[in-house]
Amino acid sequence: MAESISIELDHILFQVGQAGLRLAEIGAAEGAAGNISVCVREPLDLSGLFPLDQQVDLPYPVPELGGMLLVVSGSGRRLRDIAGSPFGNLACILVEKGGKTGRMYTSAQRQFSRVTSEFNSHLAVHCDQMRSSGLSLHTVLHGQPLHLTHLSHLPDYQDEKTLNRRLFRWQPETILYMPEGIGVIPFIMPGSAQLVTETRISLREHRIVVWSRHGAMARAGDSILHAADLIEYADTAAHYEVLNLMTNGMGDGLSPEEIREICKNWNIQQKIY
Repeated sequence: MAESISIELDHILFQVGQAGLRLAEIGAAEGAAGNISVCVREPLDLSGLFPLDQQVDLPYPVPELGGMLLVVSGSGRRLRDIAGSPFGNLACILVEKGGKTGRMYTSAQRQFSRVTSEFNSHLAVHCDQMRSSGLSLHTVLHGQPLHLTHLSHLPDYQDEKTLNRRLFRWQPETILYMPEGIGVIPFIMPGSAQLVTETRISLREHRIVVWSRHGAMARAGDSILHAADLIEYADTAAHYEVLNLMTNGMGDGLSPEEIREICKNWNIQQKIY
């Protein structure tokens, strides 16, 4: 269900910008909230677009990513601004041999001093996914979708099974696009080593995980826009659930039997219902 994209820097910059705009449009990236990164297996020709370079220490060693390129949003930058000014809001980091350091390439238009503070979680997920697959490109996207984040403040929805069974009943498409469900982890200090570990583990089984009381992180292989799609699908389902709560739970949604029939018809394997 993910589209195949060409591995060219200008195309990556364009789609990163489009993903940032879409998250802003759905209220998942207010102000400077949210961040994005793309890992490319083969180094790209930067063609002078990011002419300034410096060596940077990586949050921890990732030798598996040696020689790979990461396109990363800058700290404090607005995702909605990337489309209009990719060179002011993005950096390219070429992971050096051994995975302890990288060469960070930026533009003279750069408007940040360092990349996103969530880079450690991005790096861990990229490393986990790229070393266990033949992916040529992998995207990680963090946003704060309004309805999904709101539900994560309610105790019942901090339980993974409950969240999935209540959200996946509103539209047939939800189970088709995310048959493995949405991962849920409790509130953990943003940027902490524990958040990195829990996120990496959850995203091995899911393509999107809720950071309770914080937001969500999604990953997508060989696609950039699909990572944004996943957050949009999840937040749309959460919006239905919020509307239902506002109307005293009058809606039943699709029954488990109906959802299982949908999955049977489309040959979808799932364990939620």
